[in-house]
Amino acid sequence: MSRLPTTFIFGVVVTLLFIFTAMLAPLVSPYSPLEQELYAGLEDPGTEHIMGRDRLGRDILSRIIHGARVSLTVGFVTVTVSVVVGTFIGAFAGYAGGKVDEVVMRVTDIFLAFPGILLAIAVMAILGPSLNNVIIALSIMGWTGFARLVRGQVLSLREREFVLAARSLGASDLRIVVFHILPNVVAPVTVEATFGVASAIIAEAGLSFLGLGVQPPTPSWGAMLAEGRQFLLIAPHMTTFPGLAIMVAVLGVNFLGDGLRDIIDPRE
Repeated sequence: MSRLPTTFIFGVVVTLLFIFTAMLAPLVSPYSPLEQELYAGLEDPGTEHIMGRDRLGRDILSRIIHGARVSLTVGFVTVTVSVVVGTFIGAFAGYAGGKVDEVVMRVTDIFLAFPGILLAIAVMAILGPSLNNVIIALSIMGWTGFARLVRGQVLSLREREFVLAARSLGASDLRIVVFHILPNVVAPVTVEATFGVASAIIAEAGLSFLGLGVQPPTPSWGAMLAEGRQFLLIAPHMTTFPGLAIMVAVLGVNFLGDGLRDIIDPRE
């Protein structure tokens, strides 16, 4: 058995660390993320509050731990919705071919013509800021990449011998797609999904930074960055630690995706 890539191991460890931290946030956070001590506002990192406090005296470490729930929820739910929708549309277009494929792909190109974050901002402006609306806004754009990926895979797989054999034995189109084609696109879709989670985490942080994500007092990494920018010179810890949390989380998920890609398609 070949040795697992180092990037994959690092990605798994970091990703699982964030997942378990988010799941056990009430147990592992040293303080309540909403507890205020106004007299201790902007307190520097120390022994009791290792990441310091924000302007309202709330513990930054506790808020980062609880903020992981928001970021990971948006990342995983958005990607799940995008994978389901994109896989269905891509498989339908690729297997049907012809004019159906042409129409579906042109619609996909229309969505891709809009910058993702700008379209998400427009959707949030219409729906209003909330966690559910963030997921909806990001899912509207997220399915397109999976649709194109699955469509390309299906175009190749539908001409393979095992598909032709199943068709010659009288298998229905639905059975061929579900039991013969889709199992063969799981690997590339899984790799793409890991990168999608990282992109969704960054997008959520960006929307929260602009005030379009979850609303106060719910902790969010992007909102913490926005709050800390006005104190950047006198209390840099307010932005440093949320920024590091975003960087490490995205780095871990990206390394997980790189490792999966190396395992599935080793370049030797």
